[in-house]
Amino acid sequence: MIKTYLLLVFSLLISAQSWAQFGFEQQDNSINPSSWESSVEKKSDSIYTVFITAQVDEGWHLPSQRKLKEDENGPIPTEFNFEYNTLVLEKIGSTKEPEGITKFDEIFKTDLTYFENEVIFEQDFKIKANEGSLDLEILFMICNDEMCLPQDQKRFNFSIDNFNLKVSETEAIEIKSKDKTKTEALKLNLKGESEFQINSEEEQDSNFTIFLLGFVGGLIALLTPCVFPMIPLTVSFFTKGARTKKLGLINAIMYGVFIFLIYLLLSVPFHLLDSVNPEILNSISTNPILNVIFFVIFIVFAFSFFGYYEITLPNSWSSRLDQKATSVGGIIGIFFMAITLALVSFSCTGPILGSLLGGSLTADGGATMLTFGMGGFGLALALPFALFALFPNWLNSLPKSGGWLNTVKVVLGFLELGLAFKFLSNADLVEHWGILKREVFIGIWILIGIAMVLYLFGKLKFPHDGPLQKLSKGRIFVGILTLGFVIYLIPGLTNSPNANLKFLSGFPPPLFYSIYDKETEGPLGLKAYKDFDKGLQAAKAQNKPILLDFTGWACVNCRKMEEQVWSVPEVFEIIKNDYILISLYVDDKAKLEEENRFNFERSNGSVKKIRTIGDKWATFQTLNFRNNSQPYYVLLSPDLEILNETIGYEPSSKAYLAWLKKGSQSFENKKDKTE
Repeated sequence: MIKTYLLLVFSLLISAQSWAQFGFEQQDNSINPSSWESSVEKKSDSIYTVFITAQVDEGWHLPSQRKLKEDENGPIPTEFNFEYNTLVLEKIGSTKEPEGITKFDEIFKTDLTYFENEVIFEQDFKIKANEGSLDLEILFMICNDEMCLPQDQKRFNFSIDNFNLKVSETEAIEIKSKDKTKTEALKLNLKGESEFQINSEEEQDSNFTIFLLGFVGGLIALLTPCVFPMIPLTVSFFTKGARTKKLGLINAIMYGVFIFLIYLLLSVPFHLLDSVNPEILNSISTNPILNVIFFVIFIVFAFSFFGYYEITLPNSWSSRLDQKATSVGGIIGIFFMAITLALVSFSCTGPILGSLLGGSLTADGGATMLTFGMGGFGLALALPFALFALFPNWLNSLPKSGGWLNTVKVVLGFLELGLAFKFLSNADLVEHWGILKREVFIGIWILIGIAMVLYLFGKLKFPHDGPLQKLSKGRIFVGILTLGFVIYLIPGLTNSPNANLKFLSGFPPPLFYSIYDKETEGPLGLKAYKDFDKGLQAAKAQNKPILLDFTGWACVNCRKMEEQVWSVPEVFEIIKNDYILISLYVDDKAKLEEENRFNFERSNGSVKKIRTIGDKWATFQTLNFRNNSQPYYVLLSPDLEILNETIGYEPSSKAYLAWLKKGSQSFENKKDKTE
């Protein structure tokens, strides 16, 4: 992408020289080879199509929405940003565009897709309320065979009146003097910026980790009543029903391959969604509505596992596929058999897949991480069918189906119930509802753990449980393990040093989000300023360096740093005694006072509305440090001089301590020179 932007800058320089040759000043904005219009068409009672029409002058063209690859050069793709209330409107699919012209471009040395003359884009919406609004911001470049003009923008506003969608053009948002003043106030006059270096080693094994978790999830799914009995039946069908032993072996292996591919393909729609808006999946982790939805879904999954009802797909789906598998035969028939297994086992695999979906999409990996997770899940489900086909004698060693399969389902139900409250906790933290303080959250987990222990020891029963003659070794082992975990959680209810449950860092709410009136304190009871200007004043008054902490309420790695690294005595003491801690929460949804809200003009000309505390500090971080990841740490002197390289997630307490000491020593050296 860097090469792309360098080429764009180069083309702009060429265009400036070309205009000068023809007598135009470089600042002349008279070249405007495009015009935009918008209209709305009613498709049904509640479905409307928004049409965006671009007219491009002869000799010029408009780039497609196609997202460029990292190693690919080209003009910045056309982008449509719709802003609307999800309670009022529902966006249906992505923005459609015509096929366009795909041609090798001599300047960018790659195939580019673009449009000439007139092009019409379409976006469908479903109206869900009788009034509301829809804003559209279009970011686009216009190019010819020699150059691309600077990226421009166009805005439209749509209103809903009595369930009717109407459109009216709006002028670009005016950046007033107030907006410019507040933008300037966000900028820091940093010193030593040439020494800026991001030395953060983010976890590179996230995809491998989610793959392993997906694989474990698949192994667990194998032990459920919907899947386990299918293994010997299916393998026997292939090995004994085929004309030859070799053919039966090949068919069983193909069956396993198709199972793997089916679960892998389930993640494809999320990649399409990610390509339309790369931020949409990452925003889930801090979106209260989506987190509450996940909470409800996980509760539904949990009670399904408990046996109160079953979540199944329509029987007609599996029946039709089963008929096709029987009638078609061959490789296609095997493929339909694999789909049939996926459908009939959904009541057991669905909740596990839901956990995988929620876990990966609320992390930073988005659709890519989901693909790795789905791949691991599908591989674990597919392996037994291939392995038992290769070694059919192993079938004799499989345990017989029985009540233990239902026990596995119920235990999974308890786990789903515990995970559900993690999503509710995310929403609670971001919105500051105060309903799931740390001790309340841990208390709920303790109750779930006790209920699980009672179930495993036969004191609690669910609808599908039969009479328990005696406790199996497996029940006793898992019951003791669960009881140990409950005991481990109990100190988390106290207001003591033992309340820091390092093993669970990142899952419960932070230590300072507590019923013990710690709201005004920072992590671990440290004094933390949540406003940069106030923290800077304190640093000047006390003549201490600043530890600037960009964090988030729903940031798991931030909690890990606070509870596993900052809690180390040496690290805690140096932060407490030698630094002024400023913690800025970039996902805080609390509204700014009206007089503190403003419009921030980005370098590309688009405008970001600063309405919440999180908006302000996220923009502050990007504007001054050209970074938007969390956690992110900066060491500053009171006169805003960089004291050490910036870092991100650093799980080694020794490395983090050395980094803090280096910054502190740098500050002392600068003090000695000025005295």
